[in-house]
Amino acid sequence: MFKKSTAPLDISKHTVLKSSHQRSIRKQVLEQMRVDELTLEQIWPKKEALHHIKCADDIALYAVNGVPLFFQQGKDSPLYPTLRLLQQYPSILPKVQVDRGAIRFLLAGANMMCPGMTSPGGWLPPDEQAYATKTPVAIFAEGKEHPAAIGITQMSTTDMRKVNKGIGVETITYLGDELWNVR
Repeated sequence: MFKKSTAPLDISKHTVLKSSHQRSIRKQVLEQMRVDELTLEQIWPKKEALHHIKCADDIALYAVNGVPLFFQQGKDSPLYPTLRLLQQYPSILPKVQVDRGAIRFLLAGANMMCPGMTSPGGWLPPDEQAYATKTPVAIFAEGKEHPAAIGITQMSTTDMRKVNKGIGVETITYLGDELWNVR
């Protein structure tokens, strides 16, 4: 979704959302992410205004006090936390991990292949706690404390283990991309 760039993200419009729309966004965050009311209050206090930042390619950023917290591509797509927010609250998305060999590809924005997550150093949840297809996930790298990317599973984690080839997770944002550089 985002590409590696030193240029700033192409922003076309910046507005403060009405309180009714802010409530709708809060509800979406609570439903789509592993976050409770208390944590959401720490991330985005109710008294703080949410700013809608419209970017190229139908991407919308949602920011509080100038700090982007969430984004989405298209009006009906799910909300995702920014990578900076995810690094502060890593438990708000389910986790997968890639082995050391996949790190350089991950940091170049490549999609994550199944073998990078099923090999030693990679990690997928046990089958009893498997993630379904199209689940947003935090992508961690072997030996690193913070997530390096956010992606969407392209098959269930059970299928990733069984098939063990092809794209397992489509990368949507990663360290050093255009979104990472928005401040």
